[in-house]
Amino acid sequence: MNGAARGTIDKPLIDRTAAASGVRRFLLLGGALILAGASLALFGRSYGQMALLATFGFLSVVGIGAIFAAALGVLRFSSRANDGGIARDYLDSARTGLLILDRRGQVVYANRAYGDLTGAARAGEVRTLERMLAREAEATEAVYHLANLARDGRSGQREFRLAHSLAPSGRDKDSPCWYRVSVRPLATRGGQMQAWQILDITADRKHEESSFQDLQHAIDYLDKAPAGFFAADGEHRIAYLNATLAEWLDLDLSDVKPYERSFLEFLAPASRTVYVERSKAQAESIDDLDLVSGSGKSLPVRLLRRPVQDDSAAPGTVRTLVLDRSGDNEAATPVELAEARFTRFFNSSPMAIATLNPGGRVVRFNAVFRRIFGAEAAEGATGFQMAIRESGHEAFRKALSDASDGRSGILPVDAEVIGDGPRTVRLYLSAVPKIGADSDECAIVYGVDITQQRALEEQIAQSQRMQAIGNLAGGIAHDFNNVLTIITASVDFLLLNHRTGDPSFQDLLLIKQSANRAASLVRQLLAYSRRQTMRPKMLNLTDVVADMHLLLKRVSGDHAALERHHARDLWPVMADIGQFEQVITNLVQNARDAMPSGGKISITTRNVPASEASGFGYSELTDGDYVLVEVTDTGTGMPAEVAERIFEPFFTTKEIGKGTGLGLSMVYGIIKQSNGYIFVDSTQGKGTTFRIFLPRFVPTETLGVSSDSTAAVVSGAKMDLSGTETILLVEDEDHVRAGNVRALKMRGYDVQEAASGVEALEVLEELDGKIDLVVSDVVMPEMDGPTLLREMRKTRPDLKFIFVSGYAEEAFAKNMPEGEKFGFLAKPFSLKELAVAVKTMLNED
Repeated sequence: MNGAARGTIDKPLIDRTAAASGVRRFLLLGGALILAGASLALFGRSYGQMALLATFGFLSVVGIGAIFAAALGVLRFSSRANDGGIARDYLDSARTGLLILDRRGQVVYANRAYGDLTGAARAGEVRTLERMLAREAEATEAVYHLANLARDGRSGQREFRLAHSLAPSGRDKDSPCWYRVSVRPLATRGGQMQAWQILDITADRKHEESSFQDLQHAIDYLDKAPAGFFAADGEHRIAYLNATLAEWLDLDLSDVKPYERSFLEFLAPASRTVYVERSKAQAESIDDLDLVSGSGKSLPVRLLRRPVQDDSAAPGTVRTLVLDRSGDNEAATPVELAEARFTRFFNSSPMAIATLNPGGRVVRFNAVFRRIFGAEAAEGATGFQMAIRESGHEAFRKALSDASDGRSGILPVDAEVIGDGPRTVRLYLSAVPKIGADSDECAIVYGVDITQQRALEEQIAQSQRMQAIGNLAGGIAHDFNNVLTIITASVDFLLLNHRTGDPSFQDLLLIKQSANRAASLVRQLLAYSRRQTMRPKMLNLTDVVADMHLLLKRVSGDHAALERHHARDLWPVMADIGQFEQVITNLVQNARDAMPSGGKISITTRNVPASEASGFGYSELTDGDYVLVEVTDTGTGMPAEVAERIFEPFFTTKEIGKGTGLGLSMVYGIIKQSNGYIFVDSTQGKGTTFRIFLPRFVPTETLGVSSDSTAAVVSGAKMDLSGTETILLVEDEDHVRAGNVRALKMRGYDVQEAASGVEALEVLEELDGKIDLVVSDVVMPEMDGPTLLREMRKTRPDLKFIFVSGYAEEAFAKNMPEGEKFGFLAKPFSLKELAVAVKTMLNED
């Protein structure tokens, strides 16, 4: 039912406000007429009594008549009759029902639409929404809420659904309806009022439901399409993807939230670079790439990308159609499958592949080629050779010329790539026949990144060179130790026969001091070759460096500021404290010499977990936890060619006579023998940093204890060095053996001697095993010392043994059976040190 059908759409159903206003106007008119008649009666002096009474009566009758006429609507005053007429006409013809209540809740105004929506045909049937919907459970809460807002002078709006229409005569009785109800306060001269509005929105809701169903159908069609689809923003975050693509990627569609996952996660590493580069162009493209599903399965696809240009999408949004290019696609033709297989091989190859024209320009390339040589070399017009350094241009031009001539067997070209860091590639060129009239391809170039291989080769070469030098140094040191042992023993014998006042005594002391200095140089050579004696124990490097502070202050001198920075809770390490102190002292001394004009020396210690160790970029450094010691100076630094040779023996940049070149080589050997690493980073004019990485030591309940060594006995200890025991002395050097035999016989021992291990076994058998101690060299012909020990203890398990060697104890102790006990005396040694070692071993239980 609507107002247009009845022809009364322009009239309100009830308007008590307009009626009250007309009555007031008519009363005012009548009062005015009565007042005018009374005035004439009172002030009309020139008229007679009758005339005055007649006039007053006439005016009174007219006034009373006008009052009744105005009240009945017969009489209208046009001066203000049209005030608000336009607004009232608009409200009466509005589609929205309007109901105005006064502050007592009484109906003041209701337009025709309100009557049509609520089923009120006459003014007496108009009811408020509170009363009308009080028993409608679906609308009670909404209307109650709006009523409370109205009482508080606030506005509000609610929508609700009813199982039937409020005006059942206007539609199907059982048809559900949707209504939108609102309320707002009205401030008038008569006080606060409430304006209630009601609108039937059933048709709008049906349209929305229809549109939603159409959208659901469209999404369903898209989800079940035989091709994948997704939309992503400028940062490659997925805004939407269909069910087909989610299935290919092994994703649960319900778990995929907009803009949470990046499409780059599902691209193979080789395809990722191509996709990102193409995205920067913001243009339509067709790319054959590989996707990687959640299960790790690779899927070759073709991506048809189209950027969204309209304002409805965010900037950078791209919609992409994904086509399956695998062999499982039954709809694909053999040609398409062959193309897909080639594309997959081409893009997934771990090496760079490209085709070149005779001018060296790239015609086609894969993702790895672009990653290694850059976008300019791949897509530019300058030619591929501009991506490599000039040193490789000539060889590349010759190889390309051979390929253009169709020759085979072209030699590979090693070239350095122009870029931020050093990178070396090996280029293989092969000729290709011309395909098609428009094709200008003449060669295929395959590029293999051999940067790591080159670094490894250089590292191995450096290691082999250092090892060879170390072996040479160790061999020289071993032979020189025998010579020094003879010299030291001979001098000791001579000093026994010369008193202090003898003229030759000072010369003998000078010889012994020179021999001791030579022995110190030999120890440095042995340190470099990692064959010197080490006594490692668990250390806290912070404590060690702190204890050395006064010594290091004197070493650094007054012109250099020495600073120490130590981290908390430093991990323990296993190292020889004396050797480590020598390392730090040597590095501080070198730092001081590198700062002739003064500067700062910093010593830093801290923990380096395995996750951080790889970040230093040292390929030689293996995975693990380390304690790092850094010695940094602000001196002159050194060029790269000097830094490469800094640890080589006898290599020095100091003036002649101011250095032997063995200091840093000794440091290198000590750190290596401690299972650590040492590296140097230097920049000319800015300073040098030495980094020492020592492996973290984790203490256990049972620690392996090295063999007891008599070398640790203080040579000057006051003890009785004489004895009568039988000692077997085994030494292949005649002069060394003779000196040692003489020294022991002077102490009262019964000394038997042998020149080899085989001879020593014969002596043991002749004496029926009655030997108290064996003193044997380690390195001997026919049979070495460790083998001699094993053979002798087969018959004499409790036989005491002392090894004498110029090498470290660990150099041969690792080849000994577990649990074997023996003493050790390092060459060169004095006669007293030999006597102390023998006496100490004989006194052991």
